[in-house]
Order: sequence, then C-alpha cells, then structure tokens
Amino acid sequence: MKKLIILCLIGLGFYAYLQDNPQITQRAEDTFNTSFLSADKSSTLTSSDKALKNAFDRRQSNLQMGGSGRVIALLADDLKGSRHQKFILELATGQTLLVAHNIDLAPRINGLSVGDQVKFFGEYEWNAKGGVMHWTHHDPKGRHEGGWLVHNGTIYQ
Repeated sequence: MKKLIILCLIGLGFYAYLQDNPQITQRAEDTFNTSFLSADKSSTLTSSDKALKNAFDRRQSNLQMGGSGRVIALLADDLKGSRHQKFILELATGQTLLVAHNIDLAPRINGLSVGDQVKFFGEYEWNAKGGVMHWTHHDPKGRHEGGWLVHNGTIYQ
C-alpha cells in the first residue's frame, strides 16, 4: 500500500511539473505523433516496397526486384524495335513506376485497366520519375533472369 501511495505522489509531482513546463509536453506529443504516424505507415509497407523506395532514393539501376502496384495510366505501345506494352503503376510508397513489358517475348496483358493491381518481377532502372521496370518476361537465350507480371491471377512471362 505504501508503494502505491509513493507512486501516486511521484505521478502527481510529475504531472504538476509538466503543467508548469508545457513545452516538454508539446515536444513529447510531437515526438509521439511523428514516430507513431511514420511507424504506422512504414509498418504497412512490404519489404519489396521498401527495397524499391531504397533503389529510387539511391538512384540504383540493374536490380532484379519485384513488387506490386495499382495501374494509374495506360500508355501507347512502344513499337520501335522490340514492341513493349507500357503502363504506369503507383506503389504503396506513392512512387510511380513505368512498366515496359516486351510483347514480342511475352503475351500482352489484355483487359488491363486503370485501377487494376499488377504484381511484377523484373529489372529496375532508375529515373527521376520513379523508375522503369523491364525484363518482365523470360529470356529465350537463358542469359538473363526471367521476369513476370501477374494480373487477375494470370502470369505473363
């Protein structure tokens, strides 16, 4: 019982101290809110999201990576040289990623629409707009690690 009374008195003394020093209370609230909110957001990110953000932040290229995102734009096919289906994904981090999917080596994703989720694995190349994901297909010569896309449960490789 004495320990409980002593703890209550200490708590009341600390509370009175904080009331006389509001800047301490505000700093503690700011620290809690900042760390809680940032931890909450980062805890929802997958390791793939974090790796892609890290690659973008460090301006890295030629990295075999995977992840997923939501289609925010469908672009015209690139028909110069090897043909590529192109679209832009938004990742969980807010980063955008251009997907350049070689449709001479892998099937086109028919029925792709804005708002659709797409999983991917391929080679990441940095650019200032978020990066490009290519090699999302098999390598017929077997010299490069194969990639893939998944849309509505169908694998395109």
